[in-house]
Amino acid sequence: MSTTFTSGLAERLTGKNKGDGGRRLTYPVVLLIIAGGLILLSALRALTGADDLTSSGQFGSALAAAVPIGLAGLGGLWAERAGVVNIGLEGMMMLGAFAAGWMGWQHGPWLAAVAGVVGGALGGLIHAVATVTFGVDHIISGVAMNILALGVTQYFAKLWFGAEGSEAQRAGGNDKQSPVMDNMPDFSVPGLSGWLQSVEKHHWFLVSDVAGVLRGLVTDVSWLTIVAALLFAGTFFVLWRSAFGLRLRSCGESPVAAESLGVNVYTYKYAAVVVSGAMAGLGGAFLAIGTHMYSDGQTGGRGYIGLATMISGNWRPGGVAMSAGLFGFMDSLQLRSGGPTVHALLLLIAVLLVGFAAWRFKSGKVRPAIGAAVVAALLFVWFALTKTVPLEFVDATPYVVTLLVLSLFSQRLRMPKADGKPYRKGQGK
Repeated sequence: MSTTFTSGLAERLTGKNKGDGGRRLTYPVVLLIIAGGLILLSALRALTGADDLTSSGQFGSALAAAVPIGLAGLGGLWAERAGVVNIGLEGMMMLGAFAAGWMGWQHGPWLAAVAGVVGGALGGLIHAVATVTFGVDHIISGVAMNILALGVTQYFAKLWFGAEGSEAQRAGGNDKQSPVMDNMPDFSVPGLSGWLQSVEKHHWFLVSDVAGVLRGLVTDVSWLTIVAALLFAGTFFVLWRSAFGLRLRSCGESPVAAESLGVNVYTYKYAAVVVSGAMAGLGGAFLAIGTHMYSDGQTGGRGYIGLATMISGNWRPGGVAMSAGLFGFMDSLQLRSGGPTVHALLLLIAVLLVGFAAWRFKSGKVRPAIGAAVVAALLFVWFALTKTVPLEFVDATPYVVTLLVLSLFSQRLRMPKADGKPYRKGQGK
């Protein structure tokens, strides 16, 4: 496609990048946000004594928890940038995890990852056939995909892993899980990990906290984590720096206009949804490889949280990565630290809500400001009168944070204009 055609497509479809939802965060602003977050966590650790908040173990675990969520969110981004809502991410993760477990115990973790990608892509293809070719409502198709994937994985687990006298059963498989696969090697940055550990253990304000965070990101890192990081970078360059990406995003903004300029909208929608399923499938494979087996219920709703990261990340790779990091941090926190550390986090959330209330009040949004201030006051009282939080609340922490983030930033988000809307070839003629 020529440069003139590409420029005309951009001008006709999106004007001055209308599809990106207003002002974008620049790199200096992102760095300031990260620095501010580290300072707040360091101050909270020093004030409450909750040392695990910035420990290398916490952030290493958070990184591992963020990868499958982020891959699901990235998969949702591909589909919805092309105009197809994909709430079937959970089901595609299930298919990826199952395929990885089936392949992994026989041929090792690397082929397990490939199988996970293929399994998720097949789920994406089914969703694409239903929504793009037959015009099925995207939400209905996504729900059906989740139900179908659950039934398919449970059926074939019984057939392939738990069959009486089968090789898989003799290797340790059963109706609920696959046999154990070999471990995928990980890596640590030589020299740096040990030096950072020596700094971390002194518990110096901010310095030791930064050392703990960095050590968690460079110690015992799975190679699939590197693959996921490359996929995030690749997604940005493909969708925002190539003619292919422009044409794909045009299908999510105005498919009729895209078709009038020669874009085969069906082809791009199919490609986007299949890639979406493949990425979600890789997220499911990451879970299976990390635990060395497939097990029933392994995804645990991470596909839905991935969908939330896509929305709170404003349908952009950087935003999805930051949101996935936040949800991964909360998931790791409730698994590793329990009530006392989550209790310390109440104080941080209360302080952030006070800042949010002040910002809303300054913007003339009195009711949201009052609501945030009231919730902040309740959290301050809760923190002051207790020393821990109930186990049930600890388990629900990642989901509470998901709802909180979406509720606070929902008004600043903008989905692709034609996302979820039915499209039939030739309807603009």
